[in-house]
Amino acid sequence: MKKLILFTVFCSSFLVSKAQNDIDVLLSAGVDDAQRFANDYLEPGTNGVMHSMNANWFNSAKVKPLGGFEISLVANASLVGDDDKVFSMNTADYNNVQFVSGPSTQNVATVLGENDPSIFVEVEYDDPIFGSQTAEFELPQGIGDESYNLIPSGTLQAAVGLGSGIEVKARYFPKYENDDVALNMYGAGLQFEFTEWLPADKLWPVALSGLVAYTHLDGSYDLTESSGIDGENQRLENNTNTWLFQLAVSTKLPVFNLYGGLGYISGKAESDLLGDYVVTNGIVSSDTITDPFSVSSDVSAVRGTVGFKLKLGFFRLNGEYHISEFDAFSVGVNFGFR
Repeated sequence: MKKLILFTVFCSSFLVSKAQNDIDVLLSAGVDDAQRFANDYLEPGTNGVMHSMNANWFNSAKVKPLGGFEISLVANASLVGDDDKVFSMNTADYNNVQFVSGPSTQNVATVLGENDPSIFVEVEYDDPIFGSQTAEFELPQGIGDESYNLIPSGTLQAAVGLGSGIEVKARYFPKYENDDVALNMYGAGLQFEFTEWLPADKLWPVALSGLVAYTHLDGSYDLTESSGIDGENQRLENNTNTWLFQLAVSTKLPVFNLYGGLGYISGKAESDLLGDYVVTNGIVSSDTITDPFSVSSDVSAVRGTVGFKLKLGFFRLNGEYHISEFDAFSVGVNFGFR
C-alpha cells in the first residue's frame, strides 16, 4: 500500500518503499551522487503525472450560457512506455559509486520500473581510521512489474457559464492525510468560445474555443520508517505546478458530439528530500546531513486531443485520448444544466 500511496505523492504517485531501499540510500556516496541518481530516477514519474493531471479540462468547445453549470467526476491516466521505466546510469558520472558487477553503464529502474534481478552498487567512503572503504547497497526499485503501465489521477470538477462566451472552471482533489502521507490538488481554468463572438454564430456547424488552465499538486511522504539511514523527520515533499493552453473544436448536436483540439502543456515538479540523515563513515565516525537535496523536472510539450460526449438530459458522459510525450486517456461522468 505504501508503494501505491507514495507514487500518489507525485500524481497521485506510486513509489516503492522498502526498508533500506529508498532514494536516500546513496547518501553514503555523498549528496551530489544521491541527487544525480534521484533526479534521473524520479523524472519520468513526475513528468507522467503532469500529463495525467491535465486531462479532461474540457469536453466541448461550446461553452455554457449564463448560469449553465456542470459538475464532473474525472478519472485520468497517462500511459507508461518501456523507455520510461529505465534510465541509463553511467557510474563515470558519479564520484563514489560503481556497479558491483557488469559494465559501468547499465539500464536501471526509474520510479516507474523494476530491477529484475536486483542491481547492487558499491559506494566508496573515507573512514577516519582505516582510510578508503566500500559498502554495498541495492538500488531502489520502482512501482514494479509490467502490469503497472498507467499513471492515474482523479479529480472533482465544476464549470459555470458567465455569459458572453466565457466559462470558468475549477477542479479539486480532497486533501488526503494519514500518518505517512499528505496530498492535495486543485486547479482553475477559463474557456473562451470564439464562435460565440462571431455574427450568426448559431449557423456555424461547429464551435471553436480557447482554454487556459492552471493545476497545482503538493504532497509529502514520511520516509522515517522505510529509510535505511538513521535520522529524524525524514520526508519527501513534492510541489508541482502546470499550465495548459488549448485550442478546442467540437460539433454542436443535441445528444452526441465529437471534440478535439491542439494544446500545449508547461509545468515543473520540484521534489525535496528533507530532514536529518545520519550517514555512517566506518565504525566510529558519522555525519548528519540536513535537508540533503532538491531535484526538479520540467514538461514542455504539444498534445493532440480527440474525444466524444454523450448528453442525455441532466446526465452526460465523455471520454478522450491525448497524444503527447506521455499519451493519456480520460473518462468523465458529468451532471449539468443547460
